[in-house]
Amino acid sequence: MLTLKGRIGLLAFAAGALLAITPVRAEDASATTAYKDIQATLGSVPDMFKTLPDVAVAGAWAEIKGVQLNPKTALDGKTKELMGLAVASQIPCQYCIYFHTLAAKANGASDEEIKEAVAMAAIVRHWSTMLNGSQVDLATFKKQTDDLFAAVKAKSQ
Repeated sequence: MLTLKGRIGLLAFAAGALLAITPVRAEDASATTAYKDIQATLGSVPDMFKTLPDVAVAGAWAEIKGVQLNPKTALDGKTKELMGLAVASQIPCQYCIYFHTLAAKANGASDEEIKEAVAMAAIVRHWSTMLNGSQVDLATFKKQTDDLFAAVKAKSQ
C-alpha cells in the first residue's frame, strides 16, 4: 500500500506525463483528410465545417456522409431532406430551412411535398404544445393510442 507521500508522488508523475503528451494540432490528419473528402464530394468546403474545432471535423463529416448523403440507408434522400426541413422549421433555423428545401428539391421533392412536410411539422408542434401544456397523462394517452390503432387494424381485416 502506498503512503500518502507515495500517492502524491504518483499523482505528480501522472500529471507530468499527461502534460508531456502533445495535443492534437490544427494539422490533425483526420481533419485534413475530412476537408479533402468534403472538397472532393461537395466541390468546396462550406464554412459550416470551418466553424468546428479540427477535432470535430472528421466526426461531423462522417455523420453527414454516413446518413444524410448515403443512398444505401433505409430512408431515401427525398424523405431525409423533407424530415430535415420539418425539423428545421420547428427549431427554427433559417440556414437549415434554406438548405433542406433545396436538398429536398434536388432529391425530387415537389413544392406540394415541401408544403406538406412543413404542415406536418406544424401539426406535431401544435399537438405537442397542447398535450404537454395540458399535462395529459402519458400512460392514458398511450393506452388510448394503442386502442385506436387496434380498432383501425380490426376494421381493415
